Amino acid sequence: MFKISRQVWTLFVPAAVLLLSPLVGSALDTKRPVKNIVLVHGAFADATSWARVIPILEADGYHVVAVQNPLTSLSDDVAATRRAVALQGGPVLLVAHSWGGVVITQAGNDPKVAGLVYVSAYAPAAGQSANDASSPYGWTEGQKQIRLDGAKFATETFQGVSEDIAQRLTLADQKLFFATQGQSYGPMFDEKVKVAAWAVKPSWVLISSNDRMLPPAMERDEVIKLKAIDTETLPTGHMSIQEEPAKVAAFIESAAKHLSSK
Repeated sequence: MFKISRQVWTLFVPAAVLLLSPLVGSALDTKRPVKNIVLVHGAFADATSWARVIPILEADGYHVVAVQNPLTSLSDDVAATRRAVALQGGPVLLVAHSWGGVVITQAGNDPKVAGLVYVSAYAPAAGQSANDASSPYGWTEGQKQIRLDGAKFATETFQGVSEDIAQRLTLADQKLFFATQGQSYGPMFDEKVKVAAWAVKPSWVLISSNDRMLPPAMERDEVIKLKAIDTETLPTGHMSIQEEPAKVAAFIESAAKHLSSK
């Protein structure tokens, strides 16, 4: 019979513990408080669109990461979000604005993701695209201001920014938004998600009642579709995350606290 000497055993046991410790840690992750928040921005924007929300969350003790979406395809944005989730040292609350809702619907099936928050966002069902989710509600004024170039990359006109996306922000903020908007690959709005993480993960929905980019009726219907744990309606335009950052942050924190209490 094979025997292990005492000397070998004393070396083997610590090594085995080191090998097993990642597995033990991952098993405990789901029971740890949710202190990691990953923010996913929308189209025609970048991660700095969360600039007014991030400091509030951080001041309240949360570890915050804002994904920089390439906006070149749904799969590229999902991959960027999954990389950000993978870097977190515990369970994650995944939060999306606008197009980001499509991204977290697909990326949210990651086992590290404890819950999803949709802020003025799309929430397509499995097999649906962003356009599929919104088309029953008709074209919004903001969507009518989208322009495609020869390579099918989309930008928003200044009229769209100033009247339909950031209409409640200052003129200086509108000009900054227009100057820094990301080019978004138009066909990605027709890419269909393969899974709907909200079908199996607890979800929250924040509605912007004066949204002129996404249909407010779609956002309201998501509350029922997602069987949302909680919802809130703000009298904001599409850029609720910049108009009312304190209220948006409070809503996100309420979701994190709910998950941490389980």
